[in-house]
Amino acid sequence: MERVILHIDFDSFFASVEQHDHPQFRGKPIGVTATNGRTCIIASSREAKQKGVKTGTRTYEAIRLCPGIQFVPAHFLRYWEISQSFLRICKDYTPFVEVFSIDEVFMDVTQTHHLFGGVEGIVSRIKTRIEKEVGSVITVSVGQSHNKLLAKLASGLEKPNGYVTIGKNDIEKIYKKATLTDICGIGERIKERLYKRRIYTLSDLKQASLAYLIAEFGQVEGRFLKNVGRGIDTTPVLPYTAPVSVKSVGRNYCLPQNTYNQRHILQNVYELCEEVGIKLRRLKKKARTVGFSLRGERSEYSRVTIHFYINDGKDIFLLCLFLYKQWQWNRSSDLRQQMVRQMSVWVTNLQDIASVPLSLFDNSIKKDRLLETVDMINEKFGDHTIRNGFLLYADKLTTVPNGYMADKYERAKLAKTLI
Repeated sequence: MERVILHIDFDSFFASVEQHDHPQFRGKPIGVTATNGRTCIIASSREAKQKGVKTGTRTYEAIRLCPGIQFVPAHFLRYWEISQSFLRICKDYTPFVEVFSIDEVFMDVTQTHHLFGGVEGIVSRIKTRIEKEVGSVITVSVGQSHNKLLAKLASGLEKPNGYVTIGKNDIEKIYKKATLTDICGIGERIKERLYKRRIYTLSDLKQASLAYLIAEFGQVEGRFLKNVGRGIDTTPVLPYTAPVSVKSVGRNYCLPQNTYNQRHILQNVYELCEEVGIKLRRLKKKARTVGFSLRGERSEYSRVTIHFYINDGKDIFLLCLFLYKQWQWNRSSDLRQQMVRQMSVWVTNLQDIASVPLSLFDNSIKKDRLLETVDMINEKFGDHTIRNGFLLYADKLTTVPNGYMADKYERAKLAKTLI
């Protein structure tokens, strides 16, 4: 049986939500900016897009392109709520719903579309329910095909509020119109490399030999590009409710503004360590390897592996502090070299808590019980309700992913919420 795959993508998601919640913005060009004050557009309304304002456009450039544009701060918790409502709708039509990002999903309706009047019936029902249950201003575009590659391509062909089907007999016609970067997985860098090899269109890519692509791009990327040229994709739709296999846990943060204040830097690092520890404990895992990086005028990255397992934010922070002191970050004679704008903390070498051997000479059992109590309180009253004294007066970081649900833990948490 030929697969029936849908790709459903919100239209101008963040901006549409703001226009739905704030009627004064409807029909007007708006640009959503991150709440941390960084001066670039993270989402633009349809009206702003028509003037050339895209994601990543700097605010001063957006004003030049669209003098009447209004800037709106992002409300990530609200976008998260809308995304949850959207998933509740989708899972009513198939158990095979894969979260691709906060505003798009894949659905495999091969075994269920006959229950709802065909694929068109499912698409019509989803669009109608979004209008009634989510908001009339918020729309989605849908692509249908026999694989994920072509379904995602189809959803972008007629925006907004479109519905496009690509059958096997349509590929050649569609490929003549579509550009290389319309394909998920081909960005500007790959496009430029293909251009240098006189491959300008998807049809050109189809004609290129597999041996040539492998020689130029390597085994993995070469085979991927050849499959793209032929419209082939055999990857399954992976339900977000499926068990999650996690190999690492991390947290990245871009500061609202560049800072030279070393205590402020370390307070933010500590906050990230606490969040990583919280995630580890929710996954019932501990880690042996801690990675840490700082970026500013200079960048440093390193990791350290210890002989025992940890999932306490304080222990993770102490290892980050060890690396920080090794870099002598705050000892540079040039003040610019002490500036930080971005930081990352991550852990790997994970082990299930139940499999971690106990030691007769440490206080891990007492510490684990204390952390359990702290987690119970924070679960009830909100993350970081109880926090280390070093974080006194420090800002609390949001644990909501800003845009893409890149962290597998967040997907698992969402699944637990919706089941």
